[in-house]
Amino acid sequence: MYDARFLPSLADVRARDWDALHDGRNPFVAHAFLHGLESQACLRRDWGWTPHHLTLWEGDTLVAAAPGYLKDNSHGEFVFDHAWAHAYARHGLDYYPKWLCAVPYSPVTGPRLLAQDAAHRKALLTAVRDEVLRLGLSSAHVNFHAEDEDDAYASDWLPRIDVQYHWRNPGHWRDFDGFLADFDHKHRKNIRQERAKVQRAGVVIRTVHGDEATAADLEAMFGFYLRTFQDYGNSPALTLPFLQHLAQTMPRQLVMFLADHDGRTIAGALCLRGHDTLYGRYWGGEAPLPGLHFETCYYQGIAYCLREGLARFEPGAQGEHKIARGFLPAWVRSRHWIADPEFAGALAHWCDEESQAVRRYARTLQSHSPFKQQDRA
Repeated sequence: MYDARFLPSLADVRARDWDALHDGRNPFVAHAFLHGLESQACLRRDWGWTPHHLTLWEGDTLVAAAPGYLKDNSHGEFVFDHAWAHAYARHGLDYYPKWLCAVPYSPVTGPRLLAQDAAHRKALLTAVRDEVLRLGLSSAHVNFHAEDEDDAYASDWLPRIDVQYHWRNPGHWRDFDGFLADFDHKHRKNIRQERAKVQRAGVVIRTVHGDEATAADLEAMFGFYLRTFQDYGNSPALTLPFLQHLAQTMPRQLVMFLADHDGRTIAGALCLRGHDTLYGRYWGGEAPLPGLHFETCYYQGIAYCLREGLARFEPGAQGEHKIARGFLPAWVRSRHWIADPEFAGALAHWCDEESQAVRRYARTLQSHSPFKQQDRA
């Protein structure tokens, strides 16, 4: 028998015990990252984030876990269920609070059921359903889970899919020129022109890891992050102490591309590095130079992956413009358990129709690949 415990903070779990449950390939499920969000004031209850982490114990030994949160809105999730909340409201029912298994503010695929075997994964999901019923919640959700976790879910966990745009090295790209060699002429010329504009403007890009970053580098990157959120009218969740925390606790996994011009840093992109994948997270800049966004956010990341032997680059959610720069459609997944049987049945039909529409959309996107015809199979 397992003892399921829901914890209000990852401070209640030793980092080495939590990190023993996953293989360390994905930085977003590391104790340092998730606990850093809590300890550095990035998760605010008034924004809907209340830590409620599921842990599974055999005696005093932690054997499985899932990062979890009680949510009274859908802020910062990137799997959009506002239509579901509106449907509940029309029937006089409360959709919130719900329980969410995810990495806050991070639409990044990775492990969510942190366990060593199938039995422990299934036990986690059983504990989730029990907790939803005990607390009278509407539902439980697992966002951006890895594909190899699919088998853990029974048929009453409704599947949803969506599309992101990822760069994948097929294995024969050794440098940026080799990457461009597989493009058709039009797209290859466009990328070279975009990069040339940045170079002619006199911009110099620095690649800076966490243990190489100065206090000024971190402050500049945080300022760019704030500026982007201000420009789009959104409230920034991350704090400068969190960025400083990442530089200290994940020094080689934090990667920044900082653009210098005329003696000052004018733009930057913040990424995290996994075992074989670079994850682009945030961008910002103070000078609208032609091509600077694409150079800092995309081309520098691709070049980094080629230098470092990384197989994938996931530059963030959305953005069909990424296709022309070598980022092709890739599936992302989520699962949803609905407590009310009537709503579960209706939403199952809704998810099926959505899935068909997303698959049609992905087929259309694939036809716009910038690569030569023989490379599109």
